Amino acid sequence: MKNRPALLLAATWLTFASSAAIIVSISASQILLGLALVALIASRERVRLPPIQLPLGLFLLGTLIAVGLSDNPAAAFPQIKKLYVFCQLLVAYTLLRQTKIARWLILTWASCAAASALLGLVQFGVKAYRIHEAHQDFYAGYVDQRITGFMSHWYTFSVEEMLVLLMLAAFLFFSPEAARHMWLWIALAIAIGLGVLLAETRAVWLATLAGMTYLVWCWRPRLILAIPVLIVLGIVVAPSNIRQRVVSIVHPAHDDSNGFRFILMRTGLRMVEAHPWFGLGPEMPRKEFMEYLPADIPKPLPAGSYMHLHNIYLEYAAERGLPVLLVFLWLMGQILWDFMRGIRALPRGPDEGKFLLHGGIAVVIALLIEGFADVNLGDSEDLTIFLVVIALAYNALAKDNRCEAAC
Repeated sequence: MKNRPALLLAATWLTFASSAAIIVSISASQILLGLALVALIASRERVRLPPIQLPLGLFLLGTLIAVGLSDNPAAAFPQIKKLYVFCQLLVAYTLLRQTKIARWLILTWASCAAASALLGLVQFGVKAYRIHEAHQDFYAGYVDQRITGFMSHWYTFSVEEMLVLLMLAAFLFFSPEAARHMWLWIALAIAIGLGVLLAETRAVWLATLAGMTYLVWCWRPRLILAIPVLIVLGIVVAPSNIRQRVVSIVHPAHDDSNGFRFILMRTGLRMVEAHPWFGLGPEMPRKEFMEYLPADIPKPLPAGSYMHLHNIYLEYAAERGLPVLLVFLWLMGQILWDFMRGIRALPRGPDEGKFLLHGGIAVVIALLIEGFADVNLGDSEDLTIFLVVIALAYNALAKDNRCEAAC
């Protein structure tokens, strides 16, 4: 086929563009994904998937079974549409094989995420001015209208910035290419870090800390002792609204966020108890929330978003059943095991594959921790980044796909 090389090249760069665009626009990313799929199919290139087909396939199958057994299958349409996003794993693993392309993508993400964070800083200034002019308490006025960068919601923005920051940190710590333009990469990391900080998403703070602690431990173990000192110093010098937000993890000030989450947990557990095998069906916990609300919980309910259970483990169990939750944990556990085993096989010192594998582990750790407070992979933007990171890291495990540092 004469046009095969051109089609394959087009599919590769459409995949790159789709993966990069997710930081800026989900619509653009998904349109480009569709074009990449068309080009890939037309090129007749063999489609590849990383060695997680079994748990991933069972997870998707379990989701479809939960839809079919739901009392309201039509309500699951948003989750059915989300299956399209999983094609990102297919095209990224098939086409983004060279580590130099993976490096370019991570640095493109970092540039876009830094631009999104800088836009967030402008948004923060505008919001602070408006709150001041309205003579509102800053914490109370800001917590419900936080910065969003290029995204439509601060939560999606926060998780995106967290994932990119961890991958950029892995690049700085483990890539032999990081020495080139080091100050540029550090400047991007500072901008992204400010975005994470000012978005004031507490679970993202904790998850970022966990992922970064893992990376520092693997890079320079002795520096791990500096982390608690830096945290204490940061809290001391931070503005009062940041300190209030930190304290609110344990003692909420202006809202009963902890009480809200306790209600979600109790209600979700009742759903799981009533439907342990196949769940209520995707999207059904929010529709049937009041039916499972414990009778002893007083009304009105605390302020908060009741659109899901704000816990990915409880959400999957309530929507799709305990077997699907176990398959999800199997999937994440296999990814961690494969990446750790791959790192042990690599030589000492900086390595392109090492930065992708360590970054992949940090991303999985952060998502698993942050998942206790929200349904992070329920956002197509965050799911897309996760799938691409996994594809890049699994490609780094294949020695014939790795590129020398000089690439």
